[in-house]
Amino acid sequence: KKKKKKKDLTLECIPVRWPCDCIGELGMLYQENFNVLCNCQVLCFSCWSVSSLSALNYLVSPKMLHISVHQKCQCCFLLLGYRLDAKNCKRINLGGSQAAGYLQRLLQLKYPGHLAAITLSRMEEILHEHSYIAEDYVEELHKWRCPDYYENNVHKMQLPFSSKLLGSTLTSEEKQERRQQQLRRLQELNARRREEKLQLDQERLDRLLYVQELLEDGQMDQFHKALIELNMDSPEELQSYIQKLSSAVEQAKQKILQAEVNLEVDVVDSKPETPDLEQLEPSLEDVESMNDFDPLFSEETPGVEKPVTTVQPVFNLAAYHQLFVGTERIRAPEIIFQPSLIGEEQAGIAETLQYILDRYPKDVQETLVQNVFLTGGNTMYPGMKARMEKELLEMRPFQSSFQVQLASNPVLDAWYGARDWALDHLDDNEVWITRKEYEEKGGEYLKEHRASNIYVPIRLPKQASRSSDAQASSKGSAAGGGGAGEQA
Repeated sequence: KKKKKKKDLTLECIPVRWPCDCIGELGMLYQENFNVLCNCQVLCFSCWSVSSLSALNYLVSPKMLHISVHQKCQCCFLLLGYRLDAKNCKRINLGGSQAAGYLQRLLQLKYPGHLAAITLSRMEEILHEHSYIAEDYVEELHKWRCPDYYENNVHKMQLPFSSKLLGSTLTSEEKQERRQQQLRRLQELNARRREEKLQLDQERLDRLLYVQELLEDGQMDQFHKALIELNMDSPEELQSYIQKLSSAVEQAKQKILQAEVNLEVDVVDSKPETPDLEQLEPSLEDVESMNDFDPLFSEETPGVEKPVTTVQPVFNLAAYHQLFVGTERIRAPEIIFQPSLIGEEQAGIAETLQYILDRYPKDVQETLVQNVFLTGGNTMYPGMKARMEKELLEMRPFQSSFQVQLASNPVLDAWYGARDWALDHLDDNEVWITRKEYEEKGGEYLKEHRASNIYVPIRLPKQASRSSDAQASSKGSAAGGGGAGEQA
């Protein structure tokens, strides 16, 4: 906040730096970001660069091998003469997000009862706080087979849970009320079934009584037809069916009336009443008389075997919601070196590094391996530097030297480097793109510098004008007409 006495300060220009993670991201990406920035009326000029190269603000050597491992991908950059050698740079489409997804699948297969609790955000936290890079992956897996090594190195993660069970929160009155509700539902269901059965029996009884009236009225032809339809042979059989249905209907009506009267039924507890313990306790005189009559219970007898009381195991809810992270600590970050673990047909970071070095002469290789720089958030795994040194030791000739350097702050080095670079080059017009240049040359225009991508201009084929198209069509028609006359 500024005091009123001071003069108002106006912003003449704002240096904006919008870093890009990956090499070769040109065209539409820059154009979209330019459109966003130019909508701000205060934008004067901007500059584009690769965020991984921004961490190398102050280069010591003109030739370096830069390895960057990010959330979405891994990149190997070659710097020759303080400039990016984009022709030999390589990119692997694997990073921290794939490692977190792999760890999530591993733990979900291991603990299928906690699928909802094993979230991707929790896996990223476990990955960054409890995982490490094994110097020798196969040898480390053999160590985990030992029970003592497992107990000393396994990490236990406590998942959130609720200690209150559903049944323990209900009082005896609430349980009694639930029983009464269930009994009422059963009574209503039985009453509905009785009414449906009574209605069917009543309809059939009315049908049989109608056939009996035909017999009483003397309509014998219709009576015999009705008997055949009812699958009966004689009037006596008809009479017996009428009596059975009449009694069944009367019984059903009485049950329905009784159920309507007794709407409220008390729930009877089927547990037997426990007698008073005071009445069952024998007196001292009874015990003495028992010892007189039965010598087995005398005091001189050796100790009588007491029944062993079986203790029921208590379910530990907290232990059930624990995750034991063992070999998963090294399996998830190992995909940086072995993408085949998750089914990806890509080379690991070590194989890619070997492929890049083989494309240079031996003297350039010796210079590059002396300045191997690691940056990016996923290089913060413990053991990352030791693993890269081991990989370089295996791929380099015998007794050759190399040096691996890890960034002091792999997460924020790119931001600090970009800030310092922008402040040091405020007056350098060769690296900044002005608003006028953007409006003239388009959003895909890029000025190259030490930490930038390579500018590849897009050349579109020129479209022919309408007049030239019309002339070409007229010439073609004339030639077609001349050829037709010669043929004729």
